[in-house]
Amino acid sequence: MKTIGRVRTQASEEDIKRGRSSIVSKIVVDRRYVDGLRGLDGYSHIYVIYWMHRRAGRRAELLVRPRGRADLPEVGVFATRSPSRPNPIALTVVELLKIDGNVLKVRGLDALDMSPVLDIKPYDYYDVIQGIRVPGWFERIWAERRD
Repeated sequence: MKTIGRVRTQASEEDIKRGRSSIVSKIVVDRRYVDGLRGLDGYSHIYVIYWMHRRAGRRAELLVRPRGRADLPEVGVFATRSPSRPNPIALTVVELLKIDGNVLKVRGLDALDMSPVLDIKPYDYYDVIQGIRVPGWFERIWAERRD
């Protein structure tokens, strides 16, 4: 895989845990990929696929408690959004605020500063799914959410 850019943000891991929805970050795309951004400004939201570089090399737990909460059942890592994964790859839908040359300004990114960006894709009507099903423990988290 090739890194196409890096995340630049002042947000700490704690800031992100408290609520990523208001965090504004920048994605600095390598200039050799700038032509690939043409037309992206027509979208309100994009997918950002990035490498959780601070997690690389850590042992991934296959059974986790969602959000690290002891009051929730232990489930498989693939049933959660836990950062403890066999491959520390992350996917986030963010609001695209602005593109200035090779710099994308986005809101809602849960990546740490200098995280390598692997890909960017537009979020469109194909990605909107109605009537999804989630487990009860996730319903509890969703009802308690702050962001």
